[in-house]
Amino acid sequence: MLDDHRRGTIYIEDLEIGMVRSLEKVVTDRDIALFAEISTDHNPVHLDETYAKDTIFHGRIAHGMLTAALISAVIGEQLPGHGTVYLGQSMKFLAPVRPGDTVKAVVKVAGIDLARRRVTLETHCAVGNTVVLKGDALVMAPSRKLD
Repeated sequence: MLDDHRRGTIYIEDLEIGMVRSLEKVVTDRDIALFAEISTDHNPVHLDETYAKDTIFHGRIAHGMLTAALISAVIGEQLPGHGTVYLGQSMKFLAPVRPGDTVKAVVKVAGIDLARRRVTLETHCAVGNTVVLKGDALVMAPSRKLD
């Protein structure tokens, strides 16, 4: 199974079940602040350590959708890559991501419908050995026949 950080396009004609791509990113305070600004989600559990200490998380956490955006980055940049159209995503958030955590987002080809250009992808994010998010995505992959 291929697991690398190449960017670009893998056309649906070249996809294979089991193909994997991933990326790793350290989630910083700046990332969280910028995501709050862009999304307008200023929940203090993300931004205020004093407030967050009294929550079930016992400290600040990153927005779940910030973590999920890393899956989008793998899909849009690597697998299938440029030209991919997102059709749907299911997600379960299993554990928090904290400022300073290194998140690894992993995407794996689980199904290919060549006639409809649909690809089903298994997706997850982990911090170390802890899976923090998992789900499935459905995308429309680019095709050589349309280029």
